[in-house]
Parts: sequence; C-alpha cells; structure tokens
Amino acid sequence: MKTSKIVMVALLGSVSSVAAGGAATWWVLKSKSSTTVASSASQPDSRAFRYVPLDKVIVMLRNTAGEPVSHYLALDLVFMSPVETEKVTREHLPLLRSVTLKALSALTMETASRLTVDELTAQINAAYASTYANDVQGKPFAAAMIGKLIIE
Repeated sequence: MKTSKIVMVALLGSVSSVAAGGAATWWVLKSKSSTTVASSASQPDSRAFRYVPLDKVIVMLRNTAGEPVSHYLALDLVFMSPVETEKVTREHLPLLRSVTLKALSALTMETASRLTVDELTAQINAAYASTYANDVQGKPFAAAMIGKLIIE
C-alpha cells in the first residue's frame, strides 16, 4: 500500500511537471510571437519616398435638373512615390490627371459635398488601381493623397 502511494505521488508529480513545462513553453512561444508581430506591425516602411505633386485638377460637376449655375471641384493631388520610381510617376502625371477627371466627372454637387476627404481619396485610388491592374510593372506610386480640395 505504501509503495503504491509513492508510485502515485511520483506519477502525479511527473505529470504535473510535464504539464507545467508545456504551459511554460507555450507561454514563452506565445509572448515571442506576439512581440514579433507587434514589432513588425509598428515598423514603418523602410523605403524612401518622394512626394510628386499634381496641381490644379479641375472637374466640372454635373448639375441637377433645372439648376442654372455650374459647380466645380478643384483639387491638388500628391503621389507618394518610392525614390526608384519617382521619374516614372512624373512621366505618368498626364495619365493620372485624365484618370482623376474620368473618376470624378460623374459626381453632382450634392454627391461631392457629401463625400469626406477619405471617401474621395479612396474613390480616386480605386480608379488608379483599376487603371494599373493590367500593367505588368504596376503603379509607380504607393498612394495618392489629396493636398487641397475645393468644392464650389
């Protein structure tokens, strides 16, 4: 009887030691992986960027039925371009102006005035993504941002 108690205590101690070791290993690995994920997410893009401006894009907005006054939207865009593709971005500015005009020309004054800057930026970037979707080299810039916006 005494021997079986010793064996049970030894077995219970072994099982609890293995369980504690497994839990400790899991805890260490989990904390390392979450630290790695957090540090990689907080690291900024290490590429060097240049900001290429596209000034004075003016779009005539559509009138609602019977409205005699013309309205327009004027904006300045800035393209965040990696240094390696800055020249290509500058060469594409006429295309980018045309894509912007095409994307925004269907807006009415009412629709344009309800859009936030973020929504308008997303609409413009979606038009660029669509334009460059079939281009083998892709977009020469990381993102387009609105530098100035006037709706009148």
